[in-house]
Amino acid sequence: ITIDGYHEAEKLTIAREHLLPRQIHRAGLEPDELEISDDILTEVVERWTREAGVRGLERRLGTLSRKAATKIAAGEDAPIVIESADLRPMLGPARKDREELMGRTSVPGVATGLAVTGSGGDVLFVEAGTMDGEPGLTLTGQLGDVMQESAKIALSWVRSNADELGIDSADLQKRFHIHFPAGAIPKDGPSAGVTVTTALVGLLTGRTMRSEVAMTGEISLQGLVLPIGGVKQKVLAAHRAGLTEVIVPSANADDLEDVPEAVRESMTFHTPSNLSEVLETALA
Repeated sequence: ITIDGYHEAEKLTIAREHLLPRQIHRAGLEPDELEISDDILTEVVERWTREAGVRGLERRLGTLSRKAATKIAAGEDAPIVIESADLRPMLGPARKDREELMGRTSVPGVATGLAVTGSGGDVLFVEAGTMDGEPGLTLTGQLGDVMQESAKIALSWVRSNADELGIDSADLQKRFHIHFPAGAIPKDGPSAGVTVTTALVGLLTGRTMRSEVAMTGEISLQGLVLPIGGVKQKVLAAHRAGLTEVIVPSANADDLEDVPEAVRESMTFHTPSNLSEVLETALA
């Protein structure tokens, strides 16, 4: 059964109406003995629980409730008001900041893609590099057959369009290595073609990918951007990661109507039909 992830507004409502009251009760507190504002709940959602569901969020709220109960038992007056400065001492280090996540594309050869996982959507980075040696292609990252084919098509398209892209033919005679980090997680599916192509072109032209952009789409040898599935889950994943622009195939434009309106209004969508349009949008 495929279940879509929640966006921040939905998580905030679920936390306020269901998760927090339950955790306050389990901690032995009265409802008026712990105060957490919507701004603080939103901060917990964004910085400590970057996930598709709300299980991790409930665990964090449980931690806050138990620590508030400990303070009251130690003699502090109720209610315990949770402030922003209290979150790190009570919850520990936050998840990676959005700036750090976006900083991964600060060097040529790295592109930000989107994928559908067992827990909804996720941001997927692609790294490309070259080395001396026999010309060819090395792929790593536990890739399935379909994703390996996408990478081969991407390299073939780059080679056949080197002149238009301003790429020196000598650079294409090196050995290419394409890596999908998080190698312990098997990956497959026909939606990484545009991401691999962008990583390769960025590497060979010295251009970095714009940090606020993520992309998804399959490609053909003619450079067409082909439709994919899971648009809603992928867009929600990009939104959770703090990305503000998403590239999806033109054939998937109607699927954007499934994305919650609040998310659509806060993001910019590009719907290219060919790789030239993708590169123009994605590369700095």
